[in-house]
Amino acid sequence: MEKNPLLIQHLTAADYHAAPFTTVILPLGSLESHGPHLPFATDTLTAYQIALEVAARIPGTAVLPPLNYGMSEYYKEFPFTVSLQPETEIAVIRDIIESVYREGIRRVFIMNGHDGNIPLIEIAARQAKVAHPDFMIVGLDAWWNTLLPLLPAGFFEVWNGCGHGGEGEFSISLALFPELCQPEHAKGVVPDLPAHLDVKWRFSEITNTGASGDPTKASRDKGLVMKETLVGMIAEALMTLDRCSWDYRSAEVKRASGPDA
Repeated sequence: MEKNPLLIQHLTAADYHAAPFTTVILPLGSLESHGPHLPFATDTLTAYQIALEVAARIPGTAVLPPLNYGMSEYYKEFPFTVSLQPETEIAVIRDIIESVYREGIRRVFIMNGHDGNIPLIEIAARQAKVAHPDFMIVGLDAWWNTLLPLLPAGFFEVWNGCGHGGEGEFSISLALFPELCQPEHAKGVVPDLPAHLDVKWRFSEITNTGASGDPTKASRDKGLVMKETLVGMIAEALMTLDRCSWDYRSAEVKRASGPDA
């Protein structure tokens, strides 16, 4: 196995003492069906690969091992779903970032790849921030939503590229881990859902394929644009934080706190 200095699990204590990192990225994913064309670990692999590409652009940044399981109970009618209970995942995320804090790291970026993790990240991260006011925790909870307005108008062909294993997710997967994808099996369902409302569905209510959206419209070329746009946006945001030493407080708060705060 070739050693990757961006991966914390590859480093030794000697490595860390010689070149300590100051920021860590925690990738979060899931293990669940994404249709017949994508691997069960799609969410994890996407978050992990994006995290590695971002870390390569930000000096002093390293990547934690990904959390390969998420809260996926609403996908369980499709194979192969291995899910954490919400309280379990909150505890796991909190334990990981508390351990990072104990090790002296004060800057954490959470790169999430799975929709079911979003409310649990919020709870765990808020708890840690309240417990440690000097802990700087930022995250990207739903990269698929953040990315869409950064792409050219009309970039996607169907349903704005949305969907679980749909045009957008399949495209970026073809760019990040094409060897695990099977385009010849791509199929999904574009659900007919009420506009402007958030329907709390079980996935089997809106698709019979394990995927939603239209993965047949996906392409590696689209995925490469998506990847570069997403990585560039995250890297620029983190570099902006680095330039102000992650002191994102408003000017009014800084003045009220005094020069030594």
